[in-house]
Amino acid sequence: MSTYLELDKELTPEQGALKNEVHRFAEEVMRPASIELDRLADPEEVIKEGSVLWDVFGKFYELGYHCQGLPEALGGVALSGLDRHIVAEEIGWGSADLAISLGVAPFPFAFAATFAGLTGNQQAVQEIVVPFAQDKEAKYIGCWAITEPQHGSDSLLLGTEQFLDPRVAFDVGARPDGDDWVINGQKSAWVSNATIASHALTFVAIDPSQGMAGSGVAVIPLDLPGVSKGRPLNKLGQRALNQGEIFFDDVRIPKHYMLVEPPIYPMVIDMVLGFANSGMGAAFTGVARAAFEEALAYCKQRVQGGKPICEHQLVQMKLFDMFIKVESARALSRAVMIYNDTTLPPATHYSIAAKVYCTNVAFEVANEAVQLLGGMGLSKELLVEKLFRDARASLIEDGTNEVLSLTGANQLISKY
Repeated sequence: MSTYLELDKELTPEQGALKNEVHRFAEEVMRPASIELDRLADPEEVIKEGSVLWDVFGKFYELGYHCQGLPEALGGVALSGLDRHIVAEEIGWGSADLAISLGVAPFPFAFAATFAGLTGNQQAVQEIVVPFAQDKEAKYIGCWAITEPQHGSDSLLLGTEQFLDPRVAFDVGARPDGDDWVINGQKSAWVSNATIASHALTFVAIDPSQGMAGSGVAVIPLDLPGVSKGRPLNKLGQRALNQGEIFFDDVRIPKHYMLVEPPIYPMVIDMVLGFANSGMGAAFTGVARAAFEEALAYCKQRVQGGKPICEHQLVQMKLFDMFIKVESARALSRAVMIYNDTTLPPATHYSIAAKVYCTNVAFEVANEAVQLLGGMGLSKELLVEKLFRDARASLIEDGTNEVLSLTGANQLISKY
């Protein structure tokens, strides 16, 4: 394994084996595929039949890591908080875009396993969760359909006046009709996995008069009549992560597919933030580490002024500053994931802190890596240029860091 890490001596033999297995997958499968997909000019090529994207998904499902969010009774993989951090960091190291795509894929199914299980909704478990748990070929892929053309990070302002403002309700609405819910509206081009997903974890307005607090969460199979999708988004970074629009035109789902309704929605979005943000923190710790390792290796072999540039003091200072940032990001994101693994409700302000800090670190370290590589850092022939673009996207996705910080601040004020 090509890594500078020493502190992982604290891992058990089983965790060391887990790290080695996932790292091999990241190094041998994810990273080469992400580089190949990143170079495709047309994002339609990323998702076409025969694309290397499907090899990545197939191998991930074959290894069983898509089930890490499911209960063992339903075929889930038993992983501790530290185990899950190891997986997220390693696949983030391999490829930020594919890590997020693989991380989002279980969302509808893991969510259904949790909330349908709590309410005794066994019909949803059998129809939604069990087929996914048994899937070894990536036939079932999920997406998180929360962003809309008129709503982005504002939907995450939990605990603020804006969250209760009727003007800030989801545009995609759901109304009951007999034994069904009827869904209408549009989710935006930023829905990750939208163009390849079989199911969407869809956030909808049930009672818009309550603002975002009047929302619900449904699992919607995307092969139903009335569902259509837009083209994959053509974007700067994370190009292997396909994103696109989803349109709902009088889409009917059975009532047991509506997993959450307004009375408990604020609690649910808090739990979602706690889970998703900690995962982002771990994955982008891996991105920061990848950028640092690329820079360190380059500085050892690049000769300028008659000696390797790692012997120049200014370069040494930059490298050590990058090292500090990577290690501090890992310390925070690991601590948060381990703590929240056994805490309900989660300490969401810590998860937000991990997401904000670790994505900022990933961007800062990737930026310094570009600087240390000089002109080569701008070349698409080297990985650092892609890492820089991928890290830049992380400051926006899963909630902009600015808005998430406001949500975290409101939690701090209310809790302390």
